[in-house]
Amino acid sequence: MELEFLGTGAGVPSKSRNVSSIALKMLDERNEVWLFDVGEATQHQILKTNIRPRKITKIFISHLHGDHIFGLPGLLSTRANQGGESTVEIYGPKGIEDFVETSLRVTGSKLNYSIEYIELNETTKIFEDKTYEVYAGKLNHRIECFGFRVVEKPRVGELLVDELKQYNIPNGPIFGQLKAGKTITLDDGTVIDGNDFIGPEKPATIVTFILDTKYTREIDVLAKDADVLVHESTFSSTEKRMAVNYFHSTSTQAAEVARSNNVKGLLLTHISSRFIGKSAKQLENEAKSIFPNTHLVRDFDIYTIPFN
Repeated sequence: MELEFLGTGAGVPSKSRNVSSIALKMLDERNEVWLFDVGEATQHQILKTNIRPRKITKIFISHLHGDHIFGLPGLLSTRANQGGESTVEIYGPKGIEDFVETSLRVTGSKLNYSIEYIELNETTKIFEDKTYEVYAGKLNHRIECFGFRVVEKPRVGELLVDELKQYNIPNGPIFGQLKAGKTITLDDGTVIDGNDFIGPEKPATIVTFILDTKYTREIDVLAKDADVLVHESTFSSTEKRMAVNYFHSTSTQAAEVARSNNVKGLLLTHISSRFIGKSAKQLENEAKSIFPNTHLVRDFDIYTIPFN
């Protein structure tokens, strides 16, 4: 899995940062891309990446403020024009369907694929299949807002091919059977139990997205043991009162969440346009004093999950 940041700014676009949008790229795992928020001009940002809109299958919207959704109608239309035919699932607070459908209707936009809307109204598991789970949790913003926890389920360990060399097994279907834990009998009568040649199970991988909120205990539930925590950092540590008044977080609050919840890596985003150059670096340094494995992200930054 990879995270690619399409927009890392807060409120309005700036010369150095577009507004919120994050791509979770799972091309190796399931040949899909999931988006978290789609701020204004997200499709323009995508043009500067190798992301193909037709690969976007799920879109998670944290809340309905414009800097998180104004890019959605344009992106959906572009996806139709570029060969996207598979259904798109859009998860978001009540009103997201009305916003999208009204925008498409008023502009006369026609899609050649269907949209499935999943409106969120409580803290709950919102998606699960054989390999992934996604949870939504209510945050504390000026309007209804949700954070998300994406869990890639534990995977079977790798087949220990080097240890099988002594049996001179040709590369082919037998390896597949052993990887599945089956017992096979070789031509010479040797019996091999595949379970004896499978490495340790790969643990679950967890990515948490916390955008536009002041601290609430639900953040701890979503962030617990995350490999990567993406957390908004609209204000500096000296602006805690402003953060409370505007229902946002400071860099140090994000770091405290990471430290207290056994998070492995913290990525700070949703940066106010007031912070540029050295002042932006200040946000990172404040957080690092509490949680060293912190990075202040920029537009088009890519992080492989998990990262060191």
